[in-house]
Amino acid sequence: MKKLLVLSIMILSLLTVVGCNQGVINSWERLEDRGYMIVGLDDTFAPMGFRDNSGNLVGFDVDLAKEVGERLGVEVRFQPIDWDSKVLELNSGTIDMIWNGLTITESRLEEMLFSIPYIANTQMIMVASDSSINLISDLTGKKLGVQISSAAEESVNANAIVSSLGELIKYDQYNQALLELKNGTIDAVVIDEIMGRYIISQSEGDYKVASENFASETYGVGFRLESDSIRDKINNVLNDMIEDGTASEISIKWFDEDIFLG
Repeated sequence: MKKLLVLSIMILSLLTVVGCNQGVINSWERLEDRGYMIVGLDDTFAPMGFRDNSGNLVGFDVDLAKEVGERLGVEVRFQPIDWDSKVLELNSGTIDMIWNGLTITESRLEEMLFSIPYIANTQMIMVASDSSINLISDLTGKKLGVQISSAAEESVNANAIVSSLGELIKYDQYNQALLELKNGTIDAVVIDEIMGRYIISQSEGDYKVASENFASETYGVGFRLESDSIRDKINNVLNDMIEDGTASEISIKWFDEDIFLG
């Protein structure tokens, strides 16, 4: 009786695994047959992907993904995700790719495939406008905020300053960190320069940028390790868009200049 029960459990587990795997699409052929690609993003990450005053999803990466989808003949469906769970969401098949100011790092290269790098970025130190913090060394004894599982967190942990901080505080979203910075609860935030400078341009003089920053890096689109044919299709279209000037037009729309690599 026990053997029969164990066998039944094993069969049920196998069927569950097979059923789950059937929902994960790793080839371009299968994705094209389905007719749409699911793009995972943090919908608070301005100006790459965020909600406007009417609640519509807008942004540089949003426009970029839509143009790629149109050229490939598939619908683009955007799926907001918990940034801390992005790799889990990707591997489970909930999303097909991560396209949202995703920094290419050594640790992430072990977990996913990346498209061609398309934008250069740094991890900058953002402080209140009246702050005396200007160098990384000025963070000694200070409360520093980062987004959990972000490139900012990784770059801070890789720097010797991490052992001298008063506290490293991790937030689910940058909006929370910036609110606490504005209120004086924390002393500084390490944030993508792309996002930080956009926020400063939209604020009323609440923040400024320290002169020294952390890592220099590039953005790419992230895919499952098995999704090389999907990655290749995206790469081909991105290269076409760079060559025909469409990428430049989208960049100028959001940044008033062409910051595209290539």
